[in-house]
Amino acid sequence: MSSKMTAALKKKLLIVESPAKARTIQQYLGNEYEVLASVGHVRDLPKSNKDAVDIAHGFVPRYVVSPDKREVIEKIKRASEHASEVYLATDPDREGEAIAWHIKEAIGLTKPKRVVFHEITKAAVEEALAHPRMIDEHLRHAQEARRVLDRIVGYDLSGLIWKKVRYGLSAGRVQSPALRILAEREREIKAFVPETYFVLDAEFKSADRAGSVRVAQFPAVCSEKPPNTKEAERIVTIGRNALWKVAEVTERSEERNPRPPFTTSTLQQVASTRLGFSPSRTMRAAQKLYEAGHITYMRTDSLSLSEDAVTKMLSVIEKQFGKEYVERRAYKTKSKNAQEAHEAVRPTDVSKTQAGATPDETQLYELIRIRTLASQMTSAKALATRVRAKAFTKEGTDAEIPLFNANGSRIVFPGWLALDTRARSEDVELPKLSENENLILISLGSTEKQTEPPNRYTEAGLIKELEKRGIGRPSTYASIMKTIQDRGYVEKQGRTLTPTATGMVVSGWLEEHFATYISDKFTAEMEDELDEIARGERGYEKTMQDFYAPFEKAVQSKESLPKATSLGPVPEEFTCPVCGSPMEFKLGRGGIFMSCTRYPDCIGARQEDGLELKADEPLGMDPQTGFPIYIRTGRFGPYVEMILPSDTSIETTEDKKAFTEEAPTLTKSGKPKKRVAKKKSTKPALNVKRASIPTGMSISSVTLEDAVKFLSLPRELGIHPTTGKPVAANTGRFGPYILHDGEFRSIKKADPYTITLEEALGILATPKQPPRGVEIVKEIGKHPKTGKTLVLYKSKQGLFLKKGMRRIYLPEGSDPDELTPLEAASYLS
Repeated sequence: MSSKMTAALKKKLLIVESPAKARTIQQYLGNEYEVLASVGHVRDLPKSNKDAVDIAHGFVPRYVVSPDKREVIEKIKRASEHASEVYLATDPDREGEAIAWHIKEAIGLTKPKRVVFHEITKAAVEEALAHPRMIDEHLRHAQEARRVLDRIVGYDLSGLIWKKVRYGLSAGRVQSPALRILAEREREIKAFVPETYFVLDAEFKSADRAGSVRVAQFPAVCSEKPPNTKEAERIVTIGRNALWKVAEVTERSEERNPRPPFTTSTLQQVASTRLGFSPSRTMRAAQKLYEAGHITYMRTDSLSLSEDAVTKMLSVIEKQFGKEYVERRAYKTKSKNAQEAHEAVRPTDVSKTQAGATPDETQLYELIRIRTLASQMTSAKALATRVRAKAFTKEGTDAEIPLFNANGSRIVFPGWLALDTRARSEDVELPKLSENENLILISLGSTEKQTEPPNRYTEAGLIKELEKRGIGRPSTYASIMKTIQDRGYVEKQGRTLTPTATGMVVSGWLEEHFATYISDKFTAEMEDELDEIARGERGYEKTMQDFYAPFEKAVQSKESLPKATSLGPVPEEFTCPVCGSPMEFKLGRGGIFMSCTRYPDCIGARQEDGLELKADEPLGMDPQTGFPIYIRTGRFGPYVEMILPSDTSIETTEDKKAFTEEAPTLTKSGKPKKRVAKKKSTKPALNVKRASIPTGMSISSVTLEDAVKFLSLPRELGIHPTTGKPVAANTGRFGPYILHDGEFRSIKKADPYTITLEEALGILATPKQPPRGVEIVKEIGKHPKTGKTLVLYKSKQGLFLKKGMRRIYLPEGSDPDELTPLEAASYLS
């Protein structure tokens, strides 16, 4: 076969990020192309900060291929070797540009073609393929700078926080400013002193047209809010005995313009307020809609709409509502870096009224479609009316009390509100009144109220604030919300974000010692510098050096700081139970407690609720053994502890070694590794038995009977009739569970304190249900080292094993029947 014929038979290779997108595009392109997915990033910085960035030689990142992406890379590499051309079609933003570059580097492609499309439609994909370009190094460097900056700040600040605040805590370049905003608001709320005021409400009707059917009652509110009872009662008393007239009537026409189409941040905000979606939930649904070709790319700062799209929208609006509802509009984008994504979030086909495979997707699509169409509709016209009522004495003189105001409005022409009905407020229509017209007072009363502190932020509110201050970018908002909650710095109560004690301490410490680096000004300026790199106006290395030199100096200057855990003074009624000195709130491993301000000279302490903490006083003695039981707090919360004599040993089924024989550690070739003697600790081990106190139970309410019950876990239920190994019930961080032969099973409907062996065997006999889209192929056998059962799974991406939450994919073409436990263990290693 000639070389020309061979070339003609070769397919073109198109690489995208997600398998769903790959399937959609493959349908558009047919057999001429092979479309593969990288499944997101293929390389990243190693977990160790020591090897992550070569700072001395120009901040060069040392990337490594992610272990779970090795097979993906191999598959793409094999396909590229047989392809006539390779196109990199990752997402149209900095991150997508970086992924395209990483694929190129990992595979060793010489001249791949970069294509970008903002919607997954046949026309858009074909248009992109007709105009390929090279990888944009400026965009790639901008993303690299962000990744390296985040790593440097995260590791250096986190390491310092571990030493100075508490082990295991962390900080981030963008997350810390977000936490600071929440902490500042929390301090405002705590410092707020409420003030009393009175609201005076009245109800009127016209006296001059008593027999008219057009006369209606209408409410009015006093134009002033008296600060005390005396003044409120004076106004009410005079008002009830006064004669009332219309002092002023004003009417004005007003227009309500439609809102611009969605950007990423406004989509997240409106989805939160209208649908109750969290930012991450919104972005998941939007991602699916984009991959299925229903909407344009969902990470964008742009408000622009293409001419073709607008023309189609105007046609749909005119057909549904009429020509008088149509108005072509262009919206100006404020973001400096919006050239990265040329359009707002919009439907790819506005004539399609419904789209999406799940309820979340369907609701979000409807929201996007309505917002997009409404942006090209005429303004709503309303008539706003204000009536001011004045009180007079029976002699006709001024009663000397404030005016009462009634405000109303009515929609004259709905415009865009005809489509977006949820944006339409309730009309309050006032009767037709004229100046000096007599009014009848129906009722007048006062309500005592207090000024309220500023509201805590919701996720939507915080995203709006971050965008306003220039902190973060569209692709980061959802991850910011998730990160500050996952780290335990913020709790979401309903829709409200409340900083935890840990979050307040971390933020306070950063504000005190690293105020510059978590300030709005610094964070926004850094985003601007990243934008400049993306536009080719600024160099990568200079940006990094300008940041790192002063930052490193600042970090080193704080090494000598003392440990900081103070949360401020406690209420005056709580004094030190030992010396009577004032106390302060502190953050410990188990949460907040009160500590004597003279610590370490005095070790007096109280619980958060004021109950005295007596470290050396036991709760009581175990009725069976006579051993003392204490209440403690630790890293994962409060627990009970029973001190055992040093020669006493209590076997616990929680120890995995009690269930499996110790197997030798194997090398990759399958040979046993040589054992290295571990250095023995000179510190004697404390012989204790511990059990967690259930979540939500107050320490002060724990009785000796409760403690004995908690310490009864783990319970050995009996021997498994098949394996001959023990079955036990216990409870852990994620709830109650059964343990057998290294396998953990959650207990859903039973109690770990009362569950029987028969019930446990029934749970163990029920196969574990894999996630949706995954099927169990077979059980391979026992892991030669841990003794755990090895299970082979299959998804659309291929065969894989599980290591914790990670999936380890097997090479393409692997035979499930030939996979041995030893080979499986080598993949997992």
